[in-house]
Amino acid sequence: MRVLVTGAKGYIGSVLIPMLLKRGHEVAALDTDYFSRCTFTGSLGEVPTLNMDVRDAPASCVEGFDAIIHLAGLSNDPLGDYNPNLTGEINFQASVRLAQLARDAGVRRFLFASSCSNYGASGDQFLTEQAPFNPVTPYGESKVRVEQALHKLADDRFSPVYLRASTAYGLSPRIRFDLVVNNLTAWAFTTGRVYLKSDGTPWRPLVHVEDICHAYIAALQAPRDAVHNQAFNVGITTENYQIRELAEIVEDIVPGCKVDFASDAGPDRRCYRVDCNKIARELHGFKPQWTVRRGVEQLYQAYQAVGLKLEEFEGPKFMRIAHIKKLINDGLLDANLRWR
Repeated sequence: MRVLVTGAKGYIGSVLIPMLLKRGHEVAALDTDYFSRCTFTGSLGEVPTLNMDVRDAPASCVEGFDAIIHLAGLSNDPLGDYNPNLTGEINFQASVRLAQLARDAGVRRFLFASSCSNYGASGDQFLTEQAPFNPVTPYGESKVRVEQALHKLADDRFSPVYLRASTAYGLSPRIRFDLVVNNLTAWAFTTGRVYLKSDGTPWRPLVHVEDICHAYIAALQAPRDAVHNQAFNVGITTENYQIRELAEIVEDIVPGCKVDFASDAGPDRRCYRVDCNKIARELHGFKPQWTVRRGVEQLYQAYQAVGLKLEEFEGPKFMRIAHIKKLINDGLLDANLRWR
């Protein structure tokens, strides 16, 4: 299958590309590569790449593909909050425009990187794909709006699929340290403190980055009727945790560390538990392999091997929003997040 992956050089894309190639797919990439200086370990898969902002993608870039895996966008709440208008422009408007171009070009399947952030502030009840949307951030709102727009584009020739990923964790060449498991493990390794910035009570569904990629591949290869215009919560139902439980897992695995709360730690509005039984039941190619405990062990070993320092993961080298601000301050990006 000929596949275009947008955002191919990001946290998920840099793991997904080698997996697609291993399965024999013909892969091309599109990425503006904000984080070219942020490779943590390993290397990125070599595929034909358009170094381009998704906002500027021409119709020609989607021609001849069987499917598009659309990962590109501002990837978390701090980036989404930085300029909500830009979040709407990049995450919503550019995504819908890309889908329209794909539909017009005869691309038959469009896999959209949605998020369980769609559910936002939803308490401690398990949420299926039919649960109401309740996003509490510009990032979450952008994902909801794209799903709603793509739903209207679906027809006999164009099949959008909405993969609502749980909170990701795990090792990637382009690792993110703003993700809770990656962050807590990094604090524990570098300082001996499992540092909690909230009161630890919110619920989160968790899924390893490799298992997210397995979900994309399963949705890519599934029969059309199994995925057409459908949403899937991506994860494992048993892998829902309160943040303090994650801290306790890290404390158990990283030697000599203790859980510590920030002085201003309080409740987090984002709180949701997710039911992932649909993907387990209906997407037969999805066989998740990871648990949080195994993921923390993987991260701890990687941090040891690299010699991770506090100033790296909390500073502009690897922290997404800090890196973007540094690119702007250095005159490399303009205020609209375009390369100068």
